[in-house]
Parts: sequence; structure tokens; C-alpha cells
Amino acid sequence: MGKINYSIVDVFSQGKYTGNQLAVFKNAENLSDHKMQQIAKEINYSETAFILSDTKKNDGYDVRIFTPNEEVPFAGHPTLGTAYIIQNEIIGKPVEKLTLNFKAGQIPVTFDQQEQILWMKQNKPTFGGIFDKNVISNVLNLDKKYIDDRFPIQEVSTGLPVIVVPLKSLEASKKVRINKEKYYELIEHTDAKAIMVFSPETYCVENHLNVRDFADYFGIPEDAATGSSNGCLASYLVKYRYFDTNEINIRVEQGYEMKRPSLLFLKASDENGEIVVYVGGKVEKMAQGEWFL
Repeated sequence: MGKINYSIVDVFSQGKYTGNQLAVFKNAENLSDHKMQQIAKEINYSETAFILSDTKKNDGYDVRIFTPNEEVPFAGHPTLGTAYIIQNEIIGKPVEKLTLNFKAGQIPVTFDQQEQILWMKQNKPTFGGIFDKNVISNVLNLDKKYIDDRFPIQEVSTGLPVIVVPLKSLEASKKVRINKEKYYELIEHTDAKAIMVFSPETYCVENHLNVRDFADYFGIPEDAATGSSNGCLASYLVKYRYFDTNEINIRVEQGYEMKRPSLLFLKASDENGEIVVYVGGKVEKMAQGEWFL
């Protein structure tokens, strides 16, 4: 019987048993697509990452990411969690920067060793279709009065698209209950399969926004911390000058409704018409072991 080494980390954590759980497998290049999908389904975290080799290719490490239902071209918390494992278990010493090769392209990760924060620079954002608030309110099971119509409901992508929905209050965020029938009707016609709602009111006064992310299509009814969607959100905030400025440096909370409080750091700026996005967070190693194939 073959076996493969893996580690479990909490990403965007505020200490043990917070943040978003991630399993990271090393030297996985001999695993078939089917086997990777089976493993991800067995673990049943929002995502599972597979480092194909300890050896770099094109100055980066090849990584694949699977949700319980399918492979995705990019995801945020697997990027930071995998980079953490590469630094500590493959390279074996602190580094300033490394690059991960995903299907969506190369993503550089930098390490703030003093603050123990990992930062990923996400791809250039693209802005897609705008949605009617009556349609979205039905999907969210939420009265449309709770949607902040000063800003659009829009599909945004920095590698993995999401529908961004501005809400007026934390009360509104707490009320969201996805209508699965309406949700699947909506995403049948969209590139984005996830919906992120955000509120300017927060559980913790030191944070700037509260967010929730729903992606039942991927087998993730709600996510504890979503780096990809938060990168899209950062782009959106800058594009529409949500904070009346062309740059942001903010703290975002997520996962509180799931009892998995998470903290994400967002930096973004509009540099001569091009939005540059960074998403950061802390990583906590929880376990390691051998997986029998």
C-alpha cells in the first residue's frame, strides 16, 4: 500500500481552531485527477491542496486545488497555507518570497517574518455583469431593503469569480439564508458560482468589514475564510471608491456565523487605472501525518 505525507493548517487564523482549514499533500505528482478528487472529498474541507513536487518549475512550485466537488484554478487560503508548508517543510528556512504555479497562473507570496503574515499578490481583476437586486434578494432570502444600492451587485474575478453584494448592516448579513433553488437558477448563467456579501458593520470594532461567502456549487455551503473572493472584494472597493479613496489597507472578518472566526488583511490601490491587489493572513499548523493510498 502506498502512502503520501500531508499537513493540516488553519489559514487566516487568529490562533488555533480559527480560520479556514486546509490539508496540504506533498509530492503528489503521481496521483491521478480522480484520486486527488477522492482525497479532497474524504477530507471535506472547503479546499485541499496538492504540491506536485519539491522541485520548482518555471521558478515556482506546481500546485493543484480541489474542493469536495471539483478542481478550481485558484483559491486564496490554499495559496497561503501551501506557501507556508513549502517554506517550513520543503525549503526548511525563512524566505522572503516564493511563487506558486496554478492553472489560473503564477501567484507570488511574500512573507512578513516579523508580523508572521503571508501576502499573495492576486491577478489583475476583471469586472463582469451587474445583477438586479430583486433577483439577488430572492437568492439570499433577504428583503431588498437591506442591499446597499449605492453600489452595484457585480461579478468580479482575480482568478476565481464571485458575485459581490453590498449590504447595509451586520443585521442584514446575519439574516442571509441561501435559497438553493434560486441560487442554482442564477449560477446556471454565470461564470461565478460563489456569492459574497459584505457589511460595513462588524463583530469586532477593530475590523472594517464583515463578509460571508457561499459556494454550494463547489460543495461549500459557506466558507470560513475566502482569500480569492476577498481579493475580488478589494478590487471592487477600490474601483467604486467604497471608502472614498483609490487605495485601501483594511481588516476583514469572516466565519463568525460558522464559529470559525477568521481575519484577512486587504491591500489594494488603483495605479494609473490598473488595480493591484494583495490579500494577507496568518497560518497556524495543526497536524501532520501519512495518508494511505
